Amino acid sequence: MNTSMPFLQQPRSLERCVTGRPTRDGAGVRLTRVLTSDLQQRLDPFLMLDQFGSDDPKDYGAGFPSHPHRGFETVTYMIAGRMRHKDSTGGEGLLQNGGVQWMTAGRGVIHSEMPEQEEGRMEGFQLWLNLPGKDKMCAASYKDIQSADIPEIRPVEGVLVRLIAGRVLNTSGAVDRPAQSHPTQVLYLDVHFERETFLDIPLPNGHNAFVYIYRGQARVGDSGTQVVDLHQMGILSNDGDGLRLHAESVSRVLVIAGQHLN
Repeated sequence: MNTSMPFLQQPRSLERCVTGRPTRDGAGVRLTRVLTSDLQQRLDPFLMLDQFGSDDPKDYGAGFPSHPHRGFETVTYMIAGRMRHKDSTGGEGLLQNGGVQWMTAGRGVIHSEMPEQEEGRMEGFQLWLNLPGKDKMCAASYKDIQSADIPEIRPVEGVLVRLIAGRVLNTSGAVDRPAQSHPTQVLYLDVHFERETFLDIPLPNGHNAFVYIYRGQARVGDSGTQVVDLHQMGILSNDGDGLRLHAESVSRVLVIAGQHLN
């Protein structure tokens, strides 16, 4: 276990746990909707979080044919599999193991996300991030981030952190945008615990934040008694200077936070 001294003075507590709802989207892709519409106000600026994961091609093979978005951003993080993105701006890219697709819909875009595999595991997440009112009619854009371009750090022994977006522990993520132009100041981390240990992650006071456990389980907070189980989202209180995660075994945790837009 990690015996280094923690640096958080007041770790955030766990407000509640949420279990996702099974559903289908696109042309019948089986997925779990974790952040649903009833949580949008509490977790502003985040609008939706879906998890997809299956070894059965019948669950994902039909993909997501052309469909429109407007006024927000979609962030797709692929854990395993291959998916081809095409959109009405001419953007195209292959999303594959460990990579991220970041699309700003702005004033409107039509895109498709179609599997480029007929067997094997397809697993990942799609997060919807709201845009402030002044930016909702901006030009649509698309960016592919390959796995090798996502910064990784080892802040303590036995922990690997992949920094998808934002800045934490003196390191910038693959997407790190100035607060003046992107006031949501989104933080998106994929934390891999390789053994029993804990990790402190500073978070700005008042930013809405949650964790999602997609391997193992983790404990949240100073007491270490607040457990978030596998396939649960733990919504964090807004008081405190950061998140303390304690894993007792191999676990993987998404950590997501952002400044609310009201």
